[in-house]
Amino acid sequence: MTTSRHLIGLLLGTEEDWPRAFEEILRRVGPVEGANGSRHAFDCERITIEPFSLRDRPRYNLVIDRLSYWYHVPREWLKKASLMNGVYMLNSPFTFQSMEKHAAYCAMMRLGLKVPETVLVPFKNPVDNERYAYTAARYNRPFDLDAIAERIGYPLFMKPYDGGAWRGVSRIGNPAELHAAYDQSGEMLMHLQKAVDYDVFARSLSIGAETMVMRFQPDQPMHLRYAVDHDFLSPNVGAEVVTIGRLVNSFFRWELNSCETLVKGGEVYPIDYANACPDVALTSLHYYFPWAIKALVKWCVFALVTERRAKLDLEIDRFFEVGDDPDMTYQEKLDAYGKLADSYFEADRYQDFCQTSLPRIDEIVLDWVAGPDFDRLLIDTVRSTYPAREHDEFIAHLRGLLGLWVRDETTRLHTT
Repeated sequence: MTTSRHLIGLLLGTEEDWPRAFEEILRRVGPVEGANGSRHAFDCERITIEPFSLRDRPRYNLVIDRLSYWYHVPREWLKKASLMNGVYMLNSPFTFQSMEKHAAYCAMMRLGLKVPETVLVPFKNPVDNERYAYTAARYNRPFDLDAIAERIGYPLFMKPYDGGAWRGVSRIGNPAELHAAYDQSGEMLMHLQKAVDYDVFARSLSIGAETMVMRFQPDQPMHLRYAVDHDFLSPNVGAEVVTIGRLVNSFFRWELNSCETLVKGGEVYPIDYANACPDVALTSLHYYFPWAIKALVKWCVFALVTERRAKLDLEIDRFFEVGDDPDMTYQEKLDAYGKLADSYFEADRYQDFCQTSLPRIDEIVLDWVAGPDFDRLLIDTVRSTYPAREHDEFIAHLRGLLGLWVRDETTRLHTT
């Protein structure tokens, strides 16, 4: 039987932990059989940055992009490889560069989600363009920042329209804090957004057709922000949070993204759902890290073996037909959005594929996490992340959390 080989490219910044994990699990999975009896093998390679001809044909069949959000050279290579060569991208270089958080807010507001009141305000400092002075003098309208904040209501947040890594985010409780934050914003374009006095902060990490909802504690250090808590949302609220994350991703054709939602009294408020490089670090995800790596491997293998085609056309009218329907209730719209998301992610086909073509992946990941290779990765990651005086503390911390995952996963597999 002929074996089809697929090359996965990793476009990376400073990350080392999850790429090593991804490479190892992909190696352990080995060749995979497709639905028609075909045989598929996978290679993985880290992509280098160099000059490229627009007519060059890339060797990669699929690329996981963790770099182009801030580095323009690979961004343009991704666009070329997507447009000209049909390379499958996680994520689309078009929507993640054009649909910043601002566009995501606008789209989800139209679809009826409970996005807090949000206002875009002009730059504090002039933009670096010689035509600015003329344009500003003739067309810029004076505005009252205090009046805007009063209309939204304190407390509120000031944050960049494109966001990322909590850069430039300020919680504002009074006019003095408002002006101090605005003065510091410089040439960043900022939103003012109503703060929600929430009961629970949930962060949903979505990889392909799968979503993991985690209790998030933004006031804690990074290694404590993701709490291991399996029952912090009611079933109905949990289902709504999952649907919102999957809606966002299917709307924009994103397949590696995180969504932040605030829950207050059973109401779900999405506040941040355009994360081009969602957190998949071992030191922060800890307990949830094995799930993330497993989901990423499964989705990449599924996309390649089934010859899933990347879709550059967003087809957003299908979503707006639902969002604009005045006769549908909020729950009816959520149900309709869930079906659209299932269709985009081929949810049933994906589940069938995982059961038939990747039947041992749970055991493979469990064996790896419980073994010495993973412990070596854990130690290397801690040593490269924290100062020497903290190594023992964080190695013990992560070993404890991953040991808990091993026990829970072992129990799950023995009872299903």
